[in-house]
Amino acid sequence: MSSGTGITDADGRPVPITVTVDGHVPATATAGGSAPDDGPAPTAPDGDPTSAPRIGIRLTPPAGALVWSCTPEAARELAAALVRAAEEAEDAPARRPVTVEAGELRRGDVRDGDRTMTVESARTDGSTVHVTWKSGAGRSWTQAYAADTAITLKRRLPEGR
Repeated sequence: MSSGTGITDADGRPVPITVTVDGHVPATATAGGSAPDDGPAPTAPDGDPTSAPRIGIRLTPPAGALVWSCTPEAARELAAALVRAAEEAEDAPARRPVTVEAGELRRGDVRDGDRTMTVESARTDGSTVHVTWKSGAGRSWTQAYAADTAITLKRRLPEGR
């Protein structure tokens, strides 16, 4: 990756990033910043995690270099977390919460409130809407609402997602 990735330090200065495999083979990145899929990551033949390949991440801000190392599995988890955060940042509305009628709820809508509740599905049965919610803790439940009930959403995914 190059300093053109858009990653900056706390003062807004560009931070060059180098990603390596086992500390010596630079991982390549496309112009969009994503690495090509080279197939499954190699694993240690003896199952010893200390001999497994390591992914190195070096950030070199003006204040000095930061170097991290992790397993391929941890690198995938980090990448997935970064993708989720990027999607959330892109999908977050720049305005206040929006209120919709229960009949307009769609998968991925997030209810406004103290606890995260995401719409898994919404099914209309006459004038009643059956909404299946999923909590941030992974629990699911279904609630019935009149189709015209106002539901305040913290976040609404764009149409078609």
